[in-house]
Amino acid sequence: MIGAGNRATWSYGPYALRHPDEIQFIAVAEPDAERRARFASYHDIPSEMQFASWEELAARRQLARAAINCTQDRMHHASTLALLRAGYDVLLEKPIAPTRAECVELVETAERLGRMLQICHVLRYTAFFTALYDIVNSGRLGRIVTIDHRENVSYWHMSHSFVRGNWRNEALSAPMILAKCCHDLDILIWVMGRRVTRLSSFGSLMHYRAEQTAAISNAVIPLRCTDGCPIEATCPWYAPRLYDADIHQRSRLEPFETHGFMLTAADMFNTLPEERWEKLKISPYGRCVYHCDNDVVDHQTLNLEFEDGATCTFTMHGHSDREGRTMRWDGTRATLYGDFSEGRPYTIRIVDHGSLKEEVIHPTGDGSGHGGGDFGLMRDFVKALHGETTRHQTTARVSLESHLLAFAAEEARKDGRVVAIA
Repeated sequence: MIGAGNRATWSYGPYALRHPDEIQFIAVAEPDAERRARFASYHDIPSEMQFASWEELAARRQLARAAINCTQDRMHHASTLALLRAGYDVLLEKPIAPTRAECVELVETAERLGRMLQICHVLRYTAFFTALYDIVNSGRLGRIVTIDHRENVSYWHMSHSFVRGNWRNEALSAPMILAKCCHDLDILIWVMGRRVTRLSSFGSLMHYRAEQTAAISNAVIPLRCTDGCPIEATCPWYAPRLYDADIHQRSRLEPFETHGFMLTAADMFNTLPEERWEKLKISPYGRCVYHCDNDVVDHQTLNLEFEDGATCTFTMHGHSDREGRTMRWDGTRATLYGDFSEGRPYTIRIVDHGSLKEEVIHPTGDGSGHGGGDFGLMRDFVKALHGETTRHQTTARVSLESHLLAFAAEEARKDGRVVAIA
């Protein structure tokens, strides 16, 4: 395991613990000593197989058949190149890399060396999106004319990851449309089975910025939530309440959101509530959401045209009451409504044109993250290592298409023009 953060520890690591006959982690590379020790303890990794950097691990003789790369976005390119050249097949967390050139180089290198490079587009492996694929490709909806797909990022997830956290700044990570939405674009391409030929995009960082404070409060809002904020009682992003550091005022998150948030913000929740207040005084997660160094958009819309003339409106925003995705697919014979949101049953509703007869389906996952997609991905990767072919199996070359769309979308948004996809 390369990088032992939340995804490695709570999403992919548990699969090995449940299925030791399929896969075992024998080494870990992680610069944070606490995270490294935690992952090693879970998987009984001896000290001589624990490394403080991916460079140190990659410099050793090949230790295993495959490596899972869960490093930060800006580390993907160099670390994955080294792993591929060292002989490893690689399962790489999305995105492939933050730039178009780096993405292309990684894909071409894997192909040239004959290595497997698979990207963690976990949504493909869910029961929900498998059902969506089957319904659309059965012809039941008729010819698809238009799609409305929304990625609704909850207010707490937006603030934790994209305002205060590791993905807040494009120079430190990647454009929001790439970092957060590349697997949504992958789903659209996969289900449609057609290329996108042109697109336009609009969006900006509208809310999480210092200029907003004047309209919110006449009093000065401090740089940190722990410094006596005048709007703490009404601010949804007040960190001591959000992270349950204030033991006198519990988080207002709904029960279903609490579990997801605790996994996303595991490093904060691994301390006692009374210790979190002190941690928030120095942690990036204690900063006021209006006084961070974030620059990624908090809302963005893409207009896509497929090669057969079908159109799609894709919206990502960070102001949702709950985490999830909602969608509508309109065909010539029927309309499909989908709800892949946390805290309620995943639902697909099909309404036939003419008869208006409705069918409701509730695809269920296996309890792992992303509606079962995390374990589904791991299961598929293990099978691929054994040479088995599965219906969901994909390649880095296929995954590259969604990334190229994301880069084109950023180009369209920044330049204010329609971009043709070659």
